[in-house]
Order: sequence, then C-alpha cells, then structure tokens
Amino acid sequence: MKRTAVSAAAVLTAALGLAAAALVPAGAAAGGHGAKDRQRAVTFDVVSDVQGDTADLGRALDQMKGLPGKSSALVVNGDITNRGYPQEYAEVRKTINAHPHPKNTFFTIGNHEFYVPKYCNPNKLCQSTWPNGTKESELFQNFYDFTGLDQVYYERVVDGVPMLMLGTEKYMKYHDATKWDEVWFSDAQLAWLDRRLAHWQRKGKPVMVFSHHVLPDTVSGTRNKMYGGDYLQADRVLGILGKYKDAVLFTSHTHWSLGLSDWAVRKVVPGTGNLEGFTVVNTGAVQTSFTDDGKGGETSVSGAENTGLRVQVTKGEVVVKARDYLRNQWLKELRIPLHRNR
Repeated sequence: MKRTAVSAAAVLTAALGLAAAALVPAGAAAGGHGAKDRQRAVTFDVVSDVQGDTADLGRALDQMKGLPGKSSALVVNGDITNRGYPQEYAEVRKTINAHPHPKNTFFTIGNHEFYVPKYCNPNKLCQSTWPNGTKESELFQNFYDFTGLDQVYYERVVDGVPMLMLGTEKYMKYHDATKWDEVWFSDAQLAWLDRRLAHWQRKGKPVMVFSHHVLPDTVSGTRNKMYGGDYLQADRVLGILGKYKDAVLFTSHTHWSLGLSDWAVRKVVPGTGNLEGFTVVNTGAVQTSFTDDGKGGETSVSGAENTGLRVQVTKGEVVVKARDYLRNQWLKELRIPLHRNR
C-alpha cells in the first residue's frame, strides 16, 4: 500500500550518464580531494522496497559485487517483505545468503512489514475483517526475529562512518481506526536521534540516517498528496535533522524514479539556525518505479525497474551514485561537500 516535495532550498539536478550535481553549501570547499582522501573512502550500498521481488534483489547484490571499490555495508531501507510473514522474511534471508553481500547488512522497518493483518491467510486478502487475529506485537517480533534486533531504531558505525536507523514504533491502525501506515516515534527515539547527531557533530563526523518513509517537501513525490502525511511528528523530526549540516537522510517508500531531477535535495528547516540545511536522498526501489501522473497522483514507469544507491564517504565529501540494476548502468552522481571540523 503506497501512501509525499521538493524544498525551495537548493533543488539538485543531475542528468543521466554520471553528470555531477554538486551540493555546495556556503563555507564548504568543493572538490580538490587528493589520492590520500580517496584511499580512505568508505563505501556502502543502499536498496529498499524489495516487496517480494527477491529475483531483482539477487540481481542487485550480484552487480554490487562487481562494482569498483569494496562495499563495507548494505542497508535495506524498509519494505523488506511484501506483507511481513515469517516465510517472506525467510525468502529474503535465503536470497541474501545465496548472493555476495557485506557482513554488515542492516535493515530498517517499512510499512509492508505490517500487512499480515490484512489477510485471513497468506492467500486471501480480508481487509474488511482487519486485523484477522494478528497482534501488533507479532509484526514487530517477525522483524526482530529476522534482523536479530530488539528495537526498531539503532546505531552502527562502519569503518568510522556512523549510521542511524530509524523506524516507527507503532503500527497506527491498531491505535487509531482512521490511520494506516503513518510513522510514530517515541520521545525516546527523537531524543536519541538528536543526541547521536550532536555527538557525531562534535566528533566532526558526517552521519548517514536511514528511514523508510519520506518527509514532506523533500525529495521526489513528497509534494504529492499521497505522501504528505507519512510522519505524525514530521515537524519534530525535521526540527532535529535541520540543525545538522552534515546529516544525510536516505528515504524510500515512494518508489519514485531516480531519473527525476529532485531525487536529492538540500532541505532548510526554518528556526533551526542552520541556513544551509541538510541533505535528503531518495533511494529508489528494487520493486518497480513510479513518477508523477500530472494529476496529483503517480504512475508506473514500467513493470520492471530495479534501482539503488552506492555511497562513498571520504574526509571531505559524500558521493552518492544512483544505480540502475535492471540495465546494469549508472544513472547519476551527487557530491556533497562536508563541513566537518579539520
């Protein structure tokens, strides 16, 4: 169930064929990084929205292995499964184990992880009798059993690069009959996010943040009425992220094409004191792709698309490359100069 906006602050554009679209905030030096910095690059891959398309996930994993540079981590940014059944998680695990992948493979929780209650059984959709005997706790436990986690938000540091994984702590339909997939964060998660971002800023480190859902008025699709209300506490989340110049937020959920010009933006949040904003990047999707239908909705790009990101973090910049795994080619490249302490 797919449920969105480009900030007026510095929309980034990039054409096909590795044309670079540089985010150059005031006071940050762009380019000029020598061989020493390049040797220190930490590389990781990001995919999302597998939703049962394990064949395309396997194809993406095989291609990642053959790309230049050794990837130190893989992040699957939500919608790991199509409905959240244990057997669907098992199929994803089987696929990952059957293909090359980094030891550091991390997951965030998406809305499709909560769709078991829509079914009477795996073969019959029964939305009128939701939740069909399924408890909310079971859905979280299926995710925990698959990932080995005990909560949906957590931090990992990969070769010196901090990564913060965010996730809804409630499936709102259980708590409010008027809701479905809206994201709810506890005060504890919000405080943790602010605290960890502040910690890494003091250390002079850029922080990679991952959340399946999209924030309003950011990347492709988020001006669309379908995606304007993903977060119940959007203002609070933006108020935290907006303070940190070297935060890079990766969001998924929409499946909107990485070929669009607003696939990445610099988002300025009024009142945060950071007039240069932070970076938000769309991760694409393993399972198909969408774009604007010109009527306030969306339309499928084609029946078969498969995209993701390869990210490199160096001393002076973050380089994000959009990858088309269906056609085995790069789409575009983005360079984000860092403000880190020197």
